[in-house]
Amino acid sequence: MTSPKIDLSHYYRSNYEKSGTLTIYLYNRLCLENTASLIKEFTSLIRTHQPTNLVADLKNLDFLDDFGVALFVGLRAQMGERRGTFSFVNINEIAKKVLSMNRFDSFGQQTSFEQRKVPDIFTRLGDTAIEFGKDQASMFTFLGDTFLSFFRFFWNTRMLRINDVMENMHKVGLNALPIVGLISFLLGLIMAFMSSVQLQQFGANIYVASLVSLSMTRELGPIMTAIIVAGRSASAFAAEIGTMKISEEIDALFTMGIDPHIFLVLPRIIATCLVVPLLVLFSDLFAILGGLVVGTTMLDLTINGYITQTINTLSLYDVFFGVFKSIVFALLISWIGCLRGFQAKGGATSVGRATTSAVVSSIFLIVVSDSIFVVILRYWEG
Repeated sequence: MTSPKIDLSHYYRSNYEKSGTLTIYLYNRLCLENTASLIKEFTSLIRTHQPTNLVADLKNLDFLDDFGVALFVGLRAQMGERRGTFSFVNINEIAKKVLSMNRFDSFGQQTSFEQRKVPDIFTRLGDTAIEFGKDQASMFTFLGDTFLSFFRFFWNTRMLRINDVMENMHKVGLNALPIVGLISFLLGLIMAFMSSVQLQQFGANIYVASLVSLSMTRELGPIMTAIIVAGRSASAFAAEIGTMKISEEIDALFTMGIDPHIFLVLPRIIATCLVVPLLVLFSDLFAILGGLVVGTTMLDLTINGYITQTINTLSLYDVFFGVFKSIVFALLISWIGCLRGFQAKGGATSVGRATTSAVVSSIFLIVVSDSIFVVILRYWEG
């Protein structure tokens, strides 16, 4: 069965002027039952007259629904394709309310984007300087708050949650031991293999043990361990605290009268400073073991001879100097990780930026501080 034909004369009449304006006067209802027929009729009128202006008179329109709004959107699109205009006149309250509810003014319109003016180099330099200054001020403020929290902790040690310290020691230290051991072993193996190529020419194979042990305990052991911990733990600290910051959990701690630095920062700093020196000692041991593998399998050295040469080369000063540097590195890693977490604001994107910034900043400070230690050691021993 076909649907009965609708008498469209009950719903509209049109008037075309020689100036190019086609006016459509709408009556009664504009709804689901007649919009399909009317859009065909209006499309035919537009093709016949090809107006430059299409005007819809809504003075006598008694009812309008979403389908009627869709009809107007279609007419506006057709006139846009013909580079013409579409407008309303005599809009009554009923039509005005429905059009407003459906956001007709913005419906179907493409958002126009203005071309953003690229700032000049001086503007960018100024913005960068301002951001750098704000970041430095935030760092010193956070550092001051951390020192105050340490003083409060020493005044009342019961304020610190020992369970949090133990949990962070497990995360930072024990969980990192496999990767630290593997990388240190491979690093010692590579150093021994590469140095043996040159030392073999002079019959100085035994000094491979000296090179591996001395370089690992003084420099490579602490710095490689610190970089691994920065990648694992600084990012974790920033992500955990940053998530708490944007979910307003830190504000809740303030509201409950709990110092977030004592509750969140001190356990992480103390745990990191306790376990990183131990990781460095394990790193030195695994690196020497890697050199031992190369020495005994490729350089015809005995295990006893390699170990004896290592003991004769190393001193407690070399070992403890590397351990001392690792404590400084651990302090920087934990401090930067917590700082970036507290600086997070906004949403998940901010947490990602804080995590990335924590790792990059930690590694940068590790390298800078190690360079300072090298210069100090050079003049101290000179």
